[in-house]
Amino acid sequence: MKTMNQTGIVIAGLLLAILMASMDNTIVATAMGSIIADLGGLDKFVWVTSAYMVAEMAGMPIFGKLSDMYGRKRFFIFGIVVFMLGSALCGTATSIVQLSIYRAIQGIGGGALVPIAFTIMFDAVKPESRGKLMGLFGAVFGMSSIFGPLLGAYMTDYVKWEWIFYINLPLGLIAFLMVAIFYKESLQHVKQRIDWTGAFTLVGAIVCLMFAMELGGKQYAWNSAPILGLFAGFVLLTIFFIYAETRAEEPIISFRMFRDRLYAASNAIAMLSGAAFITASVYIPIFIQGVLGGSATNSGLVLLPMMLGTVVTATAGGFLISKFTYRAILISTLILLVAGMALLMTLTPESTRMTITLYMILVGLGIGASFSVLSNAAIHSVPATRRGAASSTLNFLRSLGMTIGITIFGIIQSHSLTKHLADTFTGNGASALPQGFDVKDPHALLDPATRTQIPAGVLGQISDGLSSSIATTFAWGLIPAVLALAAAFAMSREKFEIEPHTEAYSASH
Repeated sequence: MKTMNQTGIVIAGLLLAILMASMDNTIVATAMGSIIADLGGLDKFVWVTSAYMVAEMAGMPIFGKLSDMYGRKRFFIFGIVVFMLGSALCGTATSIVQLSIYRAIQGIGGGALVPIAFTIMFDAVKPESRGKLMGLFGAVFGMSSIFGPLLGAYMTDYVKWEWIFYINLPLGLIAFLMVAIFYKESLQHVKQRIDWTGAFTLVGAIVCLMFAMELGGKQYAWNSAPILGLFAGFVLLTIFFIYAETRAEEPIISFRMFRDRLYAASNAIAMLSGAAFITASVYIPIFIQGVLGGSATNSGLVLLPMMLGTVVTATAGGFLISKFTYRAILISTLILLVAGMALLMTLTPESTRMTITLYMILVGLGIGASFSVLSNAAIHSVPATRRGAASSTLNFLRSLGMTIGITIFGIIQSHSLTKHLADTFTGNGASALPQGFDVKDPHALLDPATRTQIPAGVLGQISDGLSSSIATTFAWGLIPAVLALAAAFAMSREKFEIEPHTEAYSASH
């Protein structure tokens, strides 16, 4: 009984840490207007998000590998402490540059927290309980998408924006104590040589890619020397990283693990489905507010039906993995994702809120299982000494898919809208627009005050353009959703077992 109680406390600590880390970005996004109003630096606000993402993505595979080598507990504790330190510093920031630097510190902690939490859960609980707990872990991701924006909006309206960071301190302290005191790590970890070349080239490649995507089309043109140079740096460092990993004794990301069909397909699904899901998450609120003229409701409420769908299949997926193959569960849910994305591309200004709600529920149901089922599938055939690397690689590729997806689809949407409006408002047509209105900026349509200044006929033409551009973006977003479904069909037919067979894999690797 004592052991069961201790395990329950550890799991609660892991869930709390994941909730804290996964909620962080959505809380900050909601509060960004208040932060910029206080600190200034409108031209640099993108760094507040990108600094966190760069540090988190770069840290995931590195900390995952280190946890295999030296133990999960110490690096999970390290992640919580660094995340709390970054949070405390963020609350004291007096400029947007300072805040961005402190967010990078937070990101380093986040890079250790999420992937290692999944691995600790797999190590700590009895095999028959893992499926149910994976469902809970997946549900936490869905809930963080709902409660993060709501909490961020409440704190910025009724408290102060600094508290979106300070709230992490009591949450982090509780999670720290739960895991530090009650988690007794018993697995043996083999001391291995650290792959420093792989670590530095991976970090360098991610930094180049993220900066190119954040600055491209904003501070610099896509074909400018700085952006082309960053992309060139990304390509060269990636090639060097791949070469280094094939030569290293213990690589940060082991490409040998991708020889396993289940592992390779799981990672492909994570990256592709992440790209499709982030497209829906970003552009549905813009459609509702900019096309339908909905109130400037916080995005957490706008996306509530989709996130509830995510929680349902994330939880159900964890319960079903011992009864059905990973392949069967993912095929059945990813079909819903494909259907949801296909229906979203049919949206028009005449679409009703009820119609969009149904489409959102489909997308949510389609993506939810990937958060819980893929985490199990990715480490199913992997020995205990490689679980940290396997879990962190999956999370890294999911984040990479989301990052690349939102950049590419953002370019598509912006180009489509700009072309439509340029064709519509040429010559004297531009005089119908209110002074200072930029036809290239769809966010102006999200402001009810701006909408009232635009003549009804002109507003209708602009809304048609915005609607058409978003529908086009969803059509392109259908491609990664279909490819994710194809990857699910390519999975081998394993299902979660009480005693997974890892000996053969271990011997061959």
